Amino acid sequence: MRALLATLVLLALAGCAAFPSYRDRSVDMTSMAVFDPARYAGVWYEVASFPVPFQEGCTDTRATYGALSPGVLSVRNFCIRDGAPTSIEGTAEIVGPGRLKVKLGGMPFAADYWVLWVDEGYRTAVVGVPSGRAGWILNRDPQIPDDRYRAALSVLDFNGYDLSRLQRTAQRGANEQ
Repeated sequence: MRALLATLVLLALAGCAAFPSYRDRSVDMTSMAVFDPARYAGVWYEVASFPVPFQEGCTDTRATYGALSPGVLSVRNFCIRDGAPTSIEGTAEIVGPGRLKVKLGGMPFAADYWVLWVDEGYRTAVVGVPSGRAGWILNRDPQIPDDRYRAALSVLDFNGYDLSRLQRTAQRGANEQ
C-alpha cells in the first residue's frame, strides 16, 4: 500500500512539473482585497484561459459556485468534450481575501485559485494560480463585452501572465444535461 501511495505521489509531482507556467513568477501576484463570496456564487462562463491538460478539448466551459457553509463554496465545473457533457464537483475554501483552496473530486490535493479581479457588478472575473500554471477570464454570460475583456487582459498582464498564450474558449450555447 505504501509503495502504491509513493508511486502516486511521484506521478502527481512529475505531472506538475510537466505543466507550463504562463506567468513570470518574479512578478508579485495580487488577489482581491475586498471579495464577496455571496456575490461570487452562481454560474461563470469561461471566455478565455491559460489551459491545463484536463481542459483539453473542452468547449462551453463553465463553473458554478454555491454557498455550502461560512467560508466554503461548492464548485461544479462543466464542459462539452467530444460531444458529451462532462463535469467535476468539489469545494472551494476561502483562505484569505480573494483566495480559494479548491479541491475537486478525485484530485489528490487542493489547488490555490486567486480571484485577481472582479468588476463592480460581479459580471466578469479573472482567476489565476500563484504557480502560473493556469488562469481564466470568466463572465456571467457566454459573451463578454470588449471593455471588460480588455480590463481582464490588463489584470492578467499586471500579474505577470503572458497574454500571447491566452486562448479564447468556444461558447456554442450547449445546454447542460
